[in-house]
Amino acid sequence: MRVEKGTVRAPEIGRVWLNSAPLSFRQLRGRVVLVDFWDYTCVNCIRTLPYVQAWHERYRDKGLTVIGVHTPEFTFAQYESNVDRGIREFGLTYPVVVDSNREIWKAFANRYWPTKYLLDKDGYLRFGHFGEGGYGECEQVIQELIHEIDPQLKLGKIMEPLREEDHPGAVCYRPSGELYLGHVRGRIGNEGGFKEDQVADYEFDGKVEETFFYAAGRWASTVEYFEAAEAGPHSLKLKYEASAVNLVMASPRGLPAEVRILQDGKPLQRSQGTKDTRFRTSATSGEGSESYVVVDAARMYFLVDNRDFGEHELELVCSPGVAAFAFTFTGCVDPVASALQTAAVSKS
Repeated sequence: MRVEKGTVRAPEIGRVWLNSAPLSFRQLRGRVVLVDFWDYTCVNCIRTLPYVQAWHERYRDKGLTVIGVHTPEFTFAQYESNVDRGIREFGLTYPVVVDSNREIWKAFANRYWPTKYLLDKDGYLRFGHFGEGGYGECEQVIQELIHEIDPQLKLGKIMEPLREEDHPGAVCYRPSGELYLGHVRGRIGNEGGFKEDQVADYEFDGKVEETFFYAAGRWASTVEYFEAAEAGPHSLKLKYEASAVNLVMASPRGLPAEVRILQDGKPLQRSQGTKDTRFRTSATSGEGSESYVVVDAARMYFLVDNRDFGEHELELVCSPGVAAFAFTFTGCVDPVASALQTAAVSKS
């Protein structure tokens, strides 16, 4: 989305800064400014961060200042310590302003995570992009605005895509929609629905339908999350269509907790694992394997990466103390990587 030159100027807001002393758009006049609205728990934001960091490194000495505006979706993401941990986890070195009260979000009349805005040397809004993608176009505008400062500056070619699924030829299917577990926005399929703001027993042994999650065991239902409470088995089931599954989780009681992962009734194969997935010999039978993640921080966890799009049934067996906030799903696949994955599985 391009904006006509000299029509909209950015607001002056922002109190708490990480990676930088406080900045203002006024003091940045004479430079191009990229404003990136993000949340460290948002999978779509996470997928764009390598590009934002690369632009920072590539153009910071040529007239570009990148400002990440961290506007949280969940309460725990308001805390500076959690934001700082997210910044370090993703290797971000550009300035980030903490927008926990959504002041900057409202000032820009923003509505989406992630959103990128480009301001020219005079502080006027010149470009906006909502969601993932559009990396080449965004970088092209960065170069155009830098050339308005110095037309003779040599900037090089637009970067090649940084991920395989961003290359031409990659296929993006429509995955299952985001699925919340807090009772305000959540969709539970159990008969009787949520027992709101209380600890209660949930039972389920029927057919799993898409767009819902199903709970068994003793759970605490809150506005934002669903927490495995007290002793005993706790499980969540859902049906999904996607290539990969993520889940925002925390351990509010302060102790690490485990989530065992079963897909289509079986533990994951190692080829379906992610950077968060662990594997071990089954503790109950002494043979076979178990796939699981350890919840030791409030963040998004990468649960499954099938490397190919398909329909599956997921079951999570949670130890007490696991708080689940929202499932997200990925629908883009790289056909070459998918073919290699299929070939490797067929040989095993």
